[in-house]
Amino acid sequence: MSRLGTITRRSFMGLGVAATGGLAVGYYFYTKPFPNPLIAMAAEGDAVFNPYVKIAADNTITIIAPRAEMGQGVHTTLAALVAEELDVSLDQVNVEHGLPGKAYYNEAMMVEGGPFPFFDEGFMAEATRGSMKVVSKFLALQMTGGSSATIDAFVKMREAGCAARLVLVAAAAEHWGVDAGTLRTSGGVITNHVNNETLTYGEISEAAAQLEPPSKLPLRPRSEWKTLGKSQPRVEGLDKVTGGRIFGIDVQLPDMLYGTVKISPRFGVGAVSVDKNAALKVAGVLDIIDIESTTGSGFGIIAENTWAAFQGADALEVEWATPDYPANTDGMKSMLDIAMATNSDFTLGKVGNVEKEFNNTDSENFFGAVYDAPYLAHTTMEPMNATAHFKDGKLEMWIGTQGPGLAQSTCAALLGIKTEDVTVNTTRMGGGFGRRGEVDVPLYAAAMAAKTGGRPIKVTWSREEDMRHDTYRPIATAQFRASLTDDGDITGLDVDIASPSILTSLLGRTFPSIPAGGTEKIVLEGAFDQPSTIPNRRYQAHIVDLPVPIGFWRSVGNSFNGFFQESFIDEVAHVSGKDPLEFRLSMMNDEEHRPAREVLKKVAKMANWGGSLPAGKGQGIAHALSFGTWVAQVVQVDVTDDVVKIEKVWCAADLGLVLDPDNVKAQMMSGIVYGLSQALGQEITFSDHEVEQYNFYDFDAMRMHQCPEIVVELLENSHRMGGAGEPGTPPSTPALANAIYASTGKRIRSMPLSHAIDFA
Repeated sequence: MSRLGTITRRSFMGLGVAATGGLAVGYYFYTKPFPNPLIAMAAEGDAVFNPYVKIAADNTITIIAPRAEMGQGVHTTLAALVAEELDVSLDQVNVEHGLPGKAYYNEAMMVEGGPFPFFDEGFMAEATRGSMKVVSKFLALQMTGGSSATIDAFVKMREAGCAARLVLVAAAAEHWGVDAGTLRTSGGVITNHVNNETLTYGEISEAAAQLEPPSKLPLRPRSEWKTLGKSQPRVEGLDKVTGGRIFGIDVQLPDMLYGTVKISPRFGVGAVSVDKNAALKVAGVLDIIDIESTTGSGFGIIAENTWAAFQGADALEVEWATPDYPANTDGMKSMLDIAMATNSDFTLGKVGNVEKEFNNTDSENFFGAVYDAPYLAHTTMEPMNATAHFKDGKLEMWIGTQGPGLAQSTCAALLGIKTEDVTVNTTRMGGGFGRRGEVDVPLYAAAMAAKTGGRPIKVTWSREEDMRHDTYRPIATAQFRASLTDDGDITGLDVDIASPSILTSLLGRTFPSIPAGGTEKIVLEGAFDQPSTIPNRRYQAHIVDLPVPIGFWRSVGNSFNGFFQESFIDEVAHVSGKDPLEFRLSMMNDEEHRPAREVLKKVAKMANWGGSLPAGKGQGIAHALSFGTWVAQVVQVDVTDDVVKIEKVWCAADLGLVLDPDNVKAQMMSGIVYGLSQALGQEITFSDHEVEQYNFYDFDAMRMHQCPEIVVELLENSHRMGGAGEPGTPPSTPALANAIYASTGKRIRSMPLSHAIDFA
């Protein structure tokens, strides 16, 4: 899920208040901390220290990790940040997501939202980052996305653990009448070495919670870390392997009803007519309600069990209206071509004089190529679901969501109740990839809960409903042109990319009162913001108006632009008769590009790049900087009888600082598999205005027998911290395409690659 790329009109007004200091109330609001959500939810006997730490008298230590745990291990790493400074081990703590609260807003998700590369630390880039920090405080979005969770938490959650430990020690010192500097902590126990007496944190927690922590919090230097920097067992691991009820789809409540939805498969329109008779005759179906929202129009089926709800949905006879977008994929691609032929909407990354470079009619050294990428679905393993209970004017929900605050506010608006009358219990989730930040799932469940007479209802989407009503990775096309010297060096790069706007789509269904607009760097990310010293370059965006809902898909714009750009660079290298690795390195000459050079050299060494390979085998290389992390990959394939076997992937990644090596490696592997899956055949296509794909049989992911051996090495050359969840995805597909070319001489410029070649 990408960081937000524009400043809305409303947030900009708030920014002006805080940044200029023109209104004292604005500055006061910006500096004032948000209320502590734990105070209202603390049980009797719990001592609350800050929004992240509470300790019970029996020494039960609870850490709040307020980001969505969807398989990426974030709860383990966030808890480790607190545990390190609290001086306890992870097996001594309980880790919970906690209730929604503005105190948990994600600043880091927005800081890199400006139109600047991650490595740009010039005045304008840094000023924009500072402004975006202010905007993030005013918006106060508690979101999980943009590979930002650990970056956002790195200081604040360590400070939370440190603050709690210091007041615990201060309370113990007061209890014993000694100087706090003489006391030591370890494993949740405070020891007075003068008399060898001890106190557990729980025994002194009530008194400690009444004390104010010091203004300066001395965090442990890395050299003294006990937990951070080392691989840790996953805190939810035991529940997963023993079948614990931790996912949204596991929720069971007394007197519960069950339901599903049947939403218009034609986006932006509803039903012309409906016959509910057959559906209502299905055994177990109790009611069918109309659903109207900014995210879709259709029907909710309420039943005694989920199977009956599914059968009722199948029996519902509906004629859907005809939308005004093209009926099929070819028509949508034509709209991209038309947009590409018109003036661009905005330009980023312009350096030098591109116009002059490409108007040089004396030169014949030009090379160009066009690339395409399709719509893609998220296909999380756990289907969309939410449980809702609406009674006495209050709504309680149990849902796996990446944005609990959004679910809370949008459902309150739907039901006409106060936001504080909506309680969102965030469960762990079986995959997210950006999909679970959407509000359609909670909205439909809330609408159905309002019609059950006070009984709770679990609403589960069928896989078919999920596949055909996603917020897709957008369709995109790109035109690349390069001007070359006689020696094959690139002196000019001109790039045009056409795609719909994710932010326009997102705001339209989530915040319809907020106008969209401005420079949406998402369309160009993964292209304009890559390390390069090409003297003349320009990246132009062409926004296409298509009402198909699109959203944040793992690595967002980087997922298609990484393929476009790294495929093109590879093509130019071969056209110029140069080694693809050395060719890339020759265009990364600035000191700020050093992490890119180092991961490329590292992965080349790992893969024995340039070594001899048997006939039919080939290696491809690619690099992408996304979400603050520099990643280079080499993919090796074997091609026999035009059938590709992906044999091995080597990956070198530089996050600047690695807090849990095994978990980061797992995330890189996960991102690689996700990226290779799109190459092996994934695409969302349209016919008669509707999505053609229904289930995994026609939108499959990489299977176990197809998965290559993956080797990951981690570097720490970057002086700034990057994320782990998404950066493994962008280089994987171009590295694969480049490997296929190296083996076969066949250059594939469209995803999925399976249209041009078969995979084993």
